[in-house]
Amino acid sequence: MALALSNHTSSSSSSFSLMGIPGLEASHVWMGIPFCSMYIIALLGNSMILIIVRLDQTLHEPMYYFLCMLAVIDLVMATSIVHKMLGIFWLNSMEIAFEACFTQMFFVHSITAAESGVLLAMAFDRYVAICYPLRYQAILTRQKVTQIGLAILLRAGLVMTPVTWMMKRLPYCGSNVIARSYCEHMAVVKLACADPRAISQYCVVGPTLLVGTDTAFISVSYGMILRAVPRLAEKEARLKAIGTCGSHLCVMLLYYVPGMASIYTQSFGQGVARWTQVLLADLYLTLPPMLNPVIYSMRTKQAQDAVLKVFGPKKDPV
Repeated sequence: MALALSNHTSSSSSSFSLMGIPGLEASHVWMGIPFCSMYIIALLGNSMILIIVRLDQTLHEPMYYFLCMLAVIDLVMATSIVHKMLGIFWLNSMEIAFEACFTQMFFVHSITAAESGVLLAMAFDRYVAICYPLRYQAILTRQKVTQIGLAILLRAGLVMTPVTWMMKRLPYCGSNVIARSYCEHMAVVKLACADPRAISQYCVVGPTLLVGTDTAFISVSYGMILRAVPRLAEKEARLKAIGTCGSHLCVMLLYYVPGMASIYTQSFGQGVARWTQVLLADLYLTLPPMLNPVIYSMRTKQAQDAVLKVFGPKKDPV
């Protein structure tokens, strides 16, 4: 799909200029430090998730396959924006080519849509595991998990391909300065010389419908889980179910709440300072990739045991 982004773009310039965080230019050098730190933690944490699932046979379950999908998404998300962001903060490298800008925009927003799909899949996984434990392995086979993963990617691509294609065909004959740290679609479309209202409405309505649909199904899944947990026979099973679901809910809140706040602040928050809008958008894309593996490794005992097993000191055989 990324190849489809290479069509001709009508413009009097061959590049955009990213401002970073407008109003806080004097602090860019210092602001790069926490963003770089978050990226390093995200890189290490999500790589750790991938490694322990790969090496520990006890984690070869659908839940951890979905967690690996989330880890890959987080790595791609953080990598797609942090490198350019640090270039702006530390090297004053604000210019970004048209093709690079639209490619970054496509990947950032399609990966965001994919993350919502993975969170929905994880909620479905917990629903099947807790409500139908005897049929869990039969329902969520490795083939079914693969199909779900491909469907998530296909849906994300279908959501972003039309808007990216339409935006590339707009004429950009005025200012080429984007008041953001990355190529965010709502900011880019405002630079078009043509009337961008249809695209702007799509950029608000599309994510709202996608997130609204996903959160509705997630809410139904966890509602049914809450009804089923008290009926579990063993106390240990009830505690394990609550702990695992608690981790999932923390990750979902960390994704959906700042994400929707960022979208609506940029669309309707005329009274909100621009630097606040930009900083909120930057944190929305960098904070969850850092915290997601921390949440799972701290709240899920099975993941903790796997980390100690893979990375902990090896016991000498007796």
